[in-house]
Amino acid sequence: MPKMKSHRGACKRFKKTASGKIKRERMNGSHNLEKKNRKRTRRLHQSTLVDGSQEKQIKRMILA
Repeated sequence: MPKMKSHRGACKRFKKTASGKIKRERMNGSHNLEKKNRKRTRRLHQSTLVDGSQEKQIKRMILA
């Protein structure tokens, strides 16, 4: 039986934490920053966890 391949694009975007949850970066944090206020840009540069409804799907993609 052939070995399963991981989704390379997903591997670059998601990381598994020590507790087994999936971490991701927030969107819209890397362009048009002069239009966004400072509070919003600081929040966008913080990582967050993936929603529980998508966690199983992403774990399958990154073979976690």
